[in-house]
Amino acid sequence: MAENGTDCDQRRIGMIKEQHNGNFTDPSFPCERKRRDREERQNIVLWRQPLITLQYFFLETLINLKEWTIKLWHRRSIVVSFLLLLAVLTAAYYIEGTHQQYVQYTEKKILWCAYWVGLGILSSVGLGTGLHTFLLYLGPHVASVTLAAYECNSVNFPEPPYPDQIICPDEEGIEGSISLWTIISKVRLEACMWGAGTAIGELPPYFMARAARLSGAEPDDEEYQEFEEMLEHAEAAQDFASRAKLAVQNLVQKVGFFGILACASIPNPLFDLAGITCGHFLVPFWTFFGATLIGKAIIKMHIQKLFVIITFSKHIVEQMVSLIGAVPSLGPSLQKPFQEYLEAQRIKLHHRSDNGVPQGENWLSWMFEKLVIIMVCYFILSIINSMAQSYAKRVQQKMYSEEKTK
Repeated sequence: MAENGTDCDQRRIGMIKEQHNGNFTDPSFPCERKRRDREERQNIVLWRQPLITLQYFFLETLINLKEWTIKLWHRRSIVVSFLLLLAVLTAAYYIEGTHQQYVQYTEKKILWCAYWVGLGILSSVGLGTGLHTFLLYLGPHVASVTLAAYECNSVNFPEPPYPDQIICPDEEGIEGSISLWTIISKVRLEACMWGAGTAIGELPPYFMARAARLSGAEPDDEEYQEFEEMLEHAEAAQDFASRAKLAVQNLVQKVGFFGILACASIPNPLFDLAGITCGHFLVPFWTFFGATLIGKAIIKMHIQKLFVIITFSKHIVEQMVSLIGAVPSLGPSLQKPFQEYLEAQRIKLHHRSDNGVPQGENWLSWMFEKLVIIMVCYFILSIINSMAQSYAKRVQQKMYSEEKTK
């Protein structure tokens, strides 16, 4: 990166000298051209160039399908083994017998774990453009279990309908029998699976930087270029953001496993930089992934669960609602919908939805549903834009190679 910057400066100086001597050369030297191409790619979005974006998206999808098909063909022995295993499992799934109870239990657990792992991957994949599934899915799920546990004095919710619907068990629990540890144990599986998914989603920056270091190529990735620029100007960094990124990079590079563990164990928006750092300095895969998995799936998830459980515990919620009512002028009008929502949730906990009990809809739940829809739509749009820009990058690289061969 430093050499590229020096080359650009030397060419710019040479061009100025040639202009003074009356000779003018083409100003499109590589660094300026890369910058213009990057800006051109960034303009390929649905709300600016919808037709081109959709065209590039479909072409990139076809190219990716072709590449994946070729990779699967090269690993056809593994694919055949997987298909045979799938056929055996399918036969065991459909054949009647005493084993069906174990099959159904295993199927339920695998699908439940896969659901949360997938949401965790969506939350962290894409170098910061992921869907924030903790705020949209896991956090509300933990909050619902917490509210229900204090209302029912139990976490032994009948299955089914749990987890699709939470209702109180027929046996009434003992007042005051719910503790933090009880609720943590109830939601531990889904929380750990979500954390494992976020750890898996941190692998693309690691592999990208590692491949770039081993091949000697310079990927046209903004995160990686920013990382190399930070290394180049490390001593001159003055602003807080640059110093924070440098601190993360130094911690990961010098401390190793425990440095990665420390960065992964707290909510850290700069963890993408840790993955790039580990890949750039060729940190072993299991050192990086092991520390990330322990930090995100165990330590950080318990911190986040504790925060949500404490925030939505019965006495804290009651205090928050009373504080809202104490706001001058607007307090009572703001307090009423929260009280109605909590009362509706309490009623739902004691009745099944198929018992003829009317299921009213509060404006808070309506707003949350619309927020989820908006976030999911934005994530889908970001995927379309990203793939379209990836195809535009392919076209630009093809033009570079053709110009070099002329």
